[in-house]
Amino acid sequence: MDLTPLIDVVFLLLIFFIVASEFKKNETILNLTLPNSTSTQKVVKKKEIMIEISDNEVAYNGEKISFSLLKDNLSKMKKDTPINVKIDKEVKYKRVIELLDILNKLNLNNLLLITKENK
Repeated sequence: MDLTPLIDVVFLLLIFFIVASEFKKNETILNLTLPNSTSTQKVVKKKEIMIEISDNEVAYNGEKISFSLLKDNLSKMKKDTPINVKIDKEVKYKRVIELLDILNKLNLNNLLLITKENK
């Protein structure tokens, strides 16, 4: 019994599913220009929250939301939940301070500010 056609079909199916699958991309919802950083550090990932801030928009885990809704969502988080923050380099510091105040009041201290690596 010749297994060559069966092996061909299995490889074709494998290639099809690899090409058709959707890979998770590390992309931002808002159009942000991240500031550069001179030091980098690899982080072990747990279940995490992603917050993106531009001058007039906020995104929470890939969805654009209002700042007040962001506060409501953050109030439901566990205290040790990792929070990743991407802030556009043109954002006024007032917006950053507002976010940091919210995180501080909710005692959410596991914060990571994401920047662009200097090359």
